[in-house]
Amino acid sequence: MSDHRPTVVGITGGIGSGKTAATDAFAALGITVVDADLVSRDVVRPGTPALTEIARHLGKEFLLADGNLDRRALRELIFRDPATKKWLEALLHPLIRQEIIMQLQHSKSPYTLLSSPLLLETDQQTLCNRVLVIDAPESLQLERTMARDNSSADTIKAIMASQFNRQQRLDKADDIIVNDGDLTALQSAVQTLHKTYLEISR
Repeated sequence: MSDHRPTVVGITGGIGSGKTAATDAFAALGITVVDADLVSRDVVRPGTPALTEIARHLGKEFLLADGNLDRRALRELIFRDPATKKWLEALLHPLIRQEIIMQLQHSKSPYTLLSSPLLLETDQQTLCNRVLVIDAPESLQLERTMARDNSSADTIKAIMASQFNRQQRLDKADDIIVNDGDLTALQSAVQTLHKTYLEISR
């Protein structure tokens, strides 16, 4: 690329689409994965200013006995309360973005993946050269997530409704992996794209 910035591929997908399995496959090929979910946990670790502010604003009942954030209780609250969701995003999104940028800059692999469930709903996509969507039928997303998280169908459907729908994601994708088969098929699709990304990163 003309400005010599390393290539960043944003990878996203709806809940239960298999995004983590895909990023694991890229990581196995030696590619650095910056995970926005992990970053979002880091910025609210015990002792961080963000967690202190959450406890002050929402109450200490949103902290677990060990001092960590009660993420389940908070998730339920923000689905019920749009104002709190907006307040929380204003607090956390700039901190998350700052940390993501730092991790991207420190990556040493030929290209870097930025994995984020909200890549397209936030300004995180502006950090990427390409967008890869891991796609799966919504019925399969629901089935996988219920098996994985032990959550109710209603909770999962609420999460799905809060994200871009399948067509909105596909419309913004440069690359798509349809993950409706087994793990071997997914890994094969990842290896094919890996070769493409190595080419465009030269």
